Amino acid sequence: MKKLISILLLSLYLVSTTELYQLLKVPELIEHYCEHKALNPEMSLTAFLKTHYDHPVKDGDYGKDQRLPFIIHSIPLTLVFTINQGFSLETRNDLFQHIKSHKIPFYDEDFYCKGFLNSVWEPPRYAFS
Repeated sequence: MKKLISILLLSLYLVSTTELYQLLKVPELIEHYCEHKALNPEMSLTAFLKTHYDHPVKDGDYGKDQRLPFIIHSIPLTLVFTINQGFSLETRNDLFQHIKSHKIPFYDEDFYCKGFLNSVWEPPRYAFS
């Protein structure tokens, strides 16, 4: 189950951050090729790919051509963090010298019986008369 979840999360990550999502458009490529093959039975797959990818033209099915994979590229999610070489973190010790610590009581010490907590963990005593 962990392997399946790992593969699913990796796939989602790759589809959202790379051009791998273009492979999801392959069924549209096949469908569009079948349409061209129906209009011109002599058209080969290489001729179809050259027509749409090598020398694209604006014709009647230009809208469908733009939905083919790897025709329109989008900018995937990209996060870049850089640190300038002159970056330095300085601490000032003079600020910490002025801080005074105060004891904050955890409970009301005036009513606290010090022997009480030690006697709680003793076993019960029975008085036999």
